[in-house]
Amino acid sequence: MSSEVQEQENGASNNVEEVVSPEMLIKHPLQNEWALWFYKNDRTKSWEENLMEIVRVNTVEDFWALYNHLEVVSKIPLGCDYAMFKHGIKPMWEDTRNKQGGRWLLNLQKSQRNTELNNYWLEILLCMIGEAFDIASDDVNGSVVQIRNKGDKLAVWTADVKHYDAIMKIGKTVKERLNLHPRTSIGYEAHADTQIKTGSVAKCRYTL
Repeated sequence: MSSEVQEQENGASNNVEEVVSPEMLIKHPLQNEWALWFYKNDRTKSWEENLMEIVRVNTVEDFWALYNHLEVVSKIPLGCDYAMFKHGIKPMWEDTRNKQGGRWLLNLQKSQRNTELNNYWLEILLCMIGEAFDIASDDVNGSVVQIRNKGDKLAVWTADVKHYDAIMKIGKTVKERLNLHPRTSIGYEAHADTQIKTGSVAKCRYTL
């Protein structure tokens, strides 16, 4: 066998080894395990019956596999929600890890559903799984996006309304990462206030 042919075969062998290298198969773990929930607007069922946990992810690769096969949020039916929460926390006020907390809320116009909404939702998800809120990431419980006839809502839920510094860090990061216009404000509502609100607007504890 000529040295040239041997070199070619060795090169091919090395290429095969590179393709099946274990390093290529290792997934990148997330700091937390996250669960995706879907709320279906079925009036024949109770609120809790309509809320379903779809899947959990704990690696970067699993997240993208999920996101790429998921219906984009702008296409889900009116009255439905997506929610992504740390595993063990349900996307409801009554959950013990949500009771003392609240949410940063961004209200969107219907016209934004087919323009900004999908990018906003994805950016929030990436902030959460990537722990982009730094030390305040521990205070992030999850996020909810709601598709409604009058206008959609995007919220980031936090663990405790008393953790002012963490809340403000989370809110400022959301505004920066979504590249919101300086005149676009987001308000922070305590879940306790939202539950007892009068009319359609809950009291905002903080505004950015």
